[in-house]
Amino acid sequence: MRLIKHNRTKSIITGYASALLAAFLFGSVSSVAKPIVETANPLLLSSLVYLVSGLVFTPIVYSRYKAMSFLSETHTTSLSRKNLSLVILTSLLGATVAPAMFFFGLKHTTAVDSSLLANGETFFSIIFAILFFKEKLKPLGYIASLMVLTGITVITTNLQFHDSLLEMNLGNFFVLGATILWGFDNNICRIITTRMRIIRLVQLKSLIGGTVLFTFTIFILHVTPLTLTSKELPQIILLGSAGIGASLYFFLISMNRIGIVKSVLILSLSSVFGLVFASLLLHEKISIQQIIAVVIMIGGIYLISIESNEDSAKVTGNRPMKNRNLKDN
Repeated sequence: MRLIKHNRTKSIITGYASALLAAFLFGSVSSVAKPIVETANPLLLSSLVYLVSGLVFTPIVYSRYKAMSFLSETHTTSLSRKNLSLVILTSLLGATVAPAMFFFGLKHTTAVDSSLLANGETFFSIIFAILFFKEKLKPLGYIASLMVLTGITVITTNLQFHDSLLEMNLGNFFVLGATILWGFDNNICRIITTRMRIIRLVQLKSLIGGTVLFTFTIFILHVTPLTLTSKELPQIILLGSAGIGASLYFFLISMNRIGIVKSVLILSLSSVFGLVFASLLLHEKISIQQIIAVVIMIGGIYLISIESNEDSAKVTGNRPMKNRNLKDN
């Protein structure tokens, strides 16, 4: 019993640490990408970022497959017959359309606003989990979700409620639209991670999504990659490997360990890191409204952490633990 309790505690700690690391890495995306989208095509940038992510994870995946003998007939058949359609769907939603909308929106808004609006992913992930996967929340969970939504509303309207929502900055609409797709995509990934290894999913999702978007950008829109400068390449590599690839990897680990609700709520801390990055790298000013939004979101996360402490035994029950131990990496 002590060993089981120790393993459960370790699993929860790993889940929270992974979610926090994912938030830190994802929080840097807007500030690192903002100077590039000012001059580069946002669709081209999005495709290159995901291609970099896929290329970085490819040697890691196959080295692990080779070292641990993962390339068995069972895994190959499972991927081709049961999981491929879901992998393609999550690649198109989460690694093609959503990032394209996000980077296009970033081009027409500030890094600070995009970082905070990206927390819409938290709200929509929870809503879809409740609607389609029948996940239930305790009262604290609903209050926490409402607080995150309130924070999003604060930054979206800038507390100017006399203006119509339709008069909001166009870039903010695209960023918010991307979070809706990412919210649905997170729930799809939740299914896939019980059937295949997380590191493999990150590789396939990045390669498929990046390839589709790159092909569309080059051959349909006739955008040339030569518009990028040599100074922007290191930033693209950083975005792909850390901001997108590594953050997705750690987020999926967290989702398997502590569940989708707690993972996405902690991921919303990326707004805090986003504010810091935007202030340090881009010298953007932080307004009182943005500080209020962050405080409200952190308050919601605190509430959900209280619920987690009260119900940790149920979160790490036997059935979820079985999948987590098998599909961690």
